Order: sequence, then C-alpha cells, then structure tokens
Amino acid sequence: MTKRTLLYSNGVLTPYPKFVSNHIKPRQVDVWTPPGYENDSTKRYAVIYMHDGNNLFDPKYSFTKIDWGIDEALARLIEEGVTDGAIVVGIWNTRRRRREYMPEKMLLSPEAAPYAKQFARIHGGLPLSDGYLKFMVEELKPFIDATYRTLPDQAHTSIMGSSMGGLISLYALCEYPNIFGGAGCLSTHWSAGKMAMVEYMSHALPPSGQHKIYFDFGTETLDTEYEPYQQQMDLRMQAKGYQQGKDWLTRKFEGADHSEAAWRARVDIPLQFLLGKQ
Repeated sequence: MTKRTLLYSNGVLTPYPKFVSNHIKPRQVDVWTPPGYENDSTKRYAVIYMHDGNNLFDPKYSFTKIDWGIDEALARLIEEGVTDGAIVVGIWNTRRRRREYMPEKMLLSPEAAPYAKQFARIHGGLPLSDGYLKFMVEELKPFIDATYRTLPDQAHTSIMGSSMGGLISLYALCEYPNIFGGAGCLSTHWSAGKMAMVEYMSHALPPSGQHKIYFDFGTETLDTEYEPYQQQMDLRMQAKGYQQGKDWLTRKFEGADHSEAAWRARVDIPLQFLLGKQ
C-alpha cells in the first residue's frame, strides 16, 4: 500500500483505495497517523472517524478543491500540547452519499412519512445509513483496531462530519452509544427533516455523562436555515442533562457559509473539544 508523507505535519496518510464491505459499496478509506506514530511503538491513540474523506487532506480530491486541512489542524493542536493526537480515518463519499448519510430510522418513522416519499423520489431510493454504520462498526473499526495502535474503547472513539455528515455523525452516536464517545456535527443539515429530525434525534440521544457532542452553524448560504432547528436541539440537549461547555458545545459563526473553506477555518474547535486533554 502506497504511503504519502504529508510534509507539513510529518504525519503519514495511507490510502486503502477499495475497502470492500458486505453492507455498502466499496470505497476509498484514508488513514492518517500523527507525527511520531512510527517512532514510538508503545504509544496508542484515540481514533476519529470522518465522513467525506476525499475532502479532508488533499485539495486535489476535494469537491471544491479546498480541503479541511485535518492533518495541519491536528499537528498544530499536538504541537500546542492541547491534544495527544489521534488517528484519523477518512471515509470517502460516493454517489450514494445522501442515502448513506440520511438517518434511516428517522426517515422511516411515522412523523417523517411525507419526507420519505420525497426523499426516495429525489435520491433514487430510501436511506442506506444503517448499512453504512454497520460497515463502520462491524468491518472498518475492527480493521483499524487490528492494524493500528488504537485506544479502541468508547471514550477514545469519535465521529465527525459536516452538513449531512453532521447528521450521520449524530445518528451514529445515537445508534451505537457504546462505540462512539464523541460526535462533531458541523453545519448540521437539520433541513433534511426539519423539526421531525430534531425530535427524533433528541429522543434517540443517550443519557448525558458519557459522551461529548459538538454542533455549529454559520449565517450565510445554506447555513442560514439551521439556527431555528439548532436552537430547538439545544433546548432538548439541556433537558437531557447535557451541559454546555462540558459534554456539549454549540457555536455560531457569524458570516460563515456552507463550505469546506468555512469548516477548515474552524475545525480546530471541534477537534479540541472532542480530542483535547481532560
């Protein structure tokens, strides 16, 4: 397997071009190990699984030709002593992105019936997210834990994405609370289900005290839709016992739009919240 050295961070990115699954179609998975990983054979690392993996490390493969700069961001946080670092697993999206990232049980709930027909008509079928999560939990995570020096427990396993990737990250934590200890949800696309999405996710949330959940949104382009729904979700987080700044954080970014450039500009914040030293 070819390794590409990322010169900025001195981390190593290993691409797995065709990761085969019994639950979803094959896709590329990139694994980034932090600086120093190859120099200390005893140290183990937390793992953060990220969606839209093609947008994370290299602008050449990014949808907008601007990547998130995840390697640079984590290298900065490590150098500043904010975090001990983490292994990043970037799962590339496919043409079925919308179907794989749409929370399946939510869309098939009675409250969401109007959205289900519309979704299937527009996107060529119903959601595939339960299979996508099974791929992550039953196939990808065991491979990562067997291949790399990970801290495999729930407390050191996070998941993160933006827009629809924010929805599937929250859904993953709700569906597998014993697997994922943290979820980073940037510009969460609440509009995909509106209040039905908020209600479903809030009811599905695990009890507070064992997880960390990050939300944010901007105020331009598609992000202009999110604030009312995020405010309602915040009220439900409080009702569930989550404490702002402790195990839950919601941030508003004035002037930020719905783009890789915007998420790149603030990705240090969710990374520090999820991976920072206690």
